[in-house]
Amino acid sequence: MPTATPTTGPCANELTFLDDLTIEDGATFSPGAPIDKQWLVQNDGTCDWDETYKLKWIGGHTLGVSEEQPLFPARAGAQVTLRIVFTAPAEPGIYQSAWQALDPAGNIFGEVVYMEIVVNQ
Repeated sequence: MPTATPTTGPCANELTFLDDLTIEDGATFSPGAPIDKQWLVQNDGTCDWDETYKLKWIGGHTLGVSEEQPLFPARAGAQVTLRIVFTAPAEPGIYQSAWQALDPAGNIFGEVVYMEIVVNQ
């Protein structure tokens, strides 16, 4: 009698943006102020995110943080909060920062998480 053998293959990575938990776009900050940005996202893929997954800066300004940040570990299907504590630039103006998930092989995936702030004098 033949037996079914499970097929194992690469899992799929996906990230879906759900909500801005802190800092609505257009929020104003004083120069040098800390900006505690949190996004609610869902791991909509079939891969579990572990410590080898990162958030990668893809555009705008890094706002005082390194270009790769840890991606909060999450099992497939789970919702998690991504958090980065930025620093407002010294110069007044409008600043954006855009980030996307990065898998262990260096492939970018999922929806972009984004922030836009205004630095006043």
